[in-house]
Amino acid sequence: MSSESFDLIVIGAGPGGYVCAFRAAQLGLKVALVDKRKTLGGTCLNVGCIPSKALLASSEHFAFNRNHAAEHGIKIDGLSIDVGAMLKKKEDIVGKMTGGLAQLAKARKVTVVIGEAQFVDGKTIQVAASTSEPITLTAKNIVIATGSAPVELPFMKFDGETIVSSDHAIAFTEVPKKLVVVGGGAIGLELGSVWARLGSDVTVVEFLPQIAGTADADVVRNFTRILQKQGLKIEVNAKVTGFKSGKLTAERDGKPLEFAADKVLVSVGRRPFTDGLGLDKAGVELTDKKRIKVDAHLKTTAANIWAIGDVIDGPMLAHKAEEDGAAVAEWIAGKAGHINWDLMPAIIYTDPEIATVGLGEDAAKKADIKVNVGKFNFAANARAHANDGADGFVKIIADAKTDKILGAQILGKNAGELISEIVTHMEYGGSAEDLARTIHAHPTMSEAVKEAALAVSKSAIHAL
Repeated sequence: MSSESFDLIVIGAGPGGYVCAFRAAQLGLKVALVDKRKTLGGTCLNVGCIPSKALLASSEHFAFNRNHAAEHGIKIDGLSIDVGAMLKKKEDIVGKMTGGLAQLAKARKVTVVIGEAQFVDGKTIQVAASTSEPITLTAKNIVIATGSAPVELPFMKFDGETIVSSDHAIAFTEVPKKLVVVGGGAIGLELGSVWARLGSDVTVVEFLPQIAGTADADVVRNFTRILQKQGLKIEVNAKVTGFKSGKLTAERDGKPLEFAADKVLVSVGRRPFTDGLGLDKAGVELTDKKRIKVDAHLKTTAANIWAIGDVIDGPMLAHKAEEDGAAVAEWIAGKAGHINWDLMPAIIYTDPEIATVGLGEDAAKKADIKVNVGKFNFAANARAHANDGADGFVKIIADAKTDKILGAQILGKNAGELISEIVTHMEYGGSAEDLARTIHAHPTMSEAVKEAALAVSKSAIHAL
């Protein structure tokens, strides 16, 4: 049994873990990064964010060529799908990115240890490696960054064939004839869109009154209409009860519902993954929601142990984990780490996308916060028409007294890219007028952001 000592051990090599490790190494700490996978990047890079975006891009290309290429004077004969080639493209992208992380770890002199970690005590872990004797590592500080896992329905457990998680749904070797997606959040809508574009008959079954989580009602209303036009069936207020004889069963207002399915993708959320870590041996406590309890600086109840990302409270987002990781590395190194959890954008990568940040209009009304709202439709944006992106709009929510931007919601093509400049203005406490007076190049879709900011004071130039 070998043993080695470090300034910092990071358990989990997802976006939060590897960013924490790399930043700590930049700051001069001796760092070990431990993960059970042979490749770095965690769920996000290996079976989550990145492979799903690769499939979204590939399927979007196919949908464009089938539905819109002729409008652009592009004639295509014999258009068909090669799912195997599409999956290879996805795996090539994942391979390049995981390989890049391995190079970065080597360049930063981060010691990568492959195997499952378990606490021995508050400063020691043991890593069970499949090809060697267990490895014992000790450190002055330890960061838990083990991420999350898909939530399983107790009456409909994953079998990997018919009842599947997102891990399986990014690797279907053929297009399902009928796919039922349980859950109308980001993961379900994205993967449902992928397979719908490729020809699957897709039904999304959501327990809540609307899909797309906490997005404003006007955003969801328009978004639902667009998805339905693309061929997805949307069933809300539907409680799933089981799967039997090739049919998903559910009920709405006490009335039974049935949906035929070759595959059922269950995407009802994710749970913090701390299985097998032995947190009790380290003195690390959990909250009532089974997330690791931390203070304002992400310290756990154990003196030298920290936790970041999906295992603690807050949205389960890769970029949130990254910000957690960088800040913790800086705090450990005696620097002034910074995170603004109130300005965490969230994106659904369908076509069009939904991107949100901060306070929504509906939430402001519910909290009786006086706001002014500026809205601008992409239908009035020339570049949007050229890009086949005229659906949707930008909405800016500003404080009625101070004009400070409190939030924004975008429904549109590349909304996830467009939201960043609004986050930037919000980071320094900018006003809608600040955003409105920022010069935007013409013609760009980002002009819709400027116009929405102008609309807060009813000054939009290109709107009635």
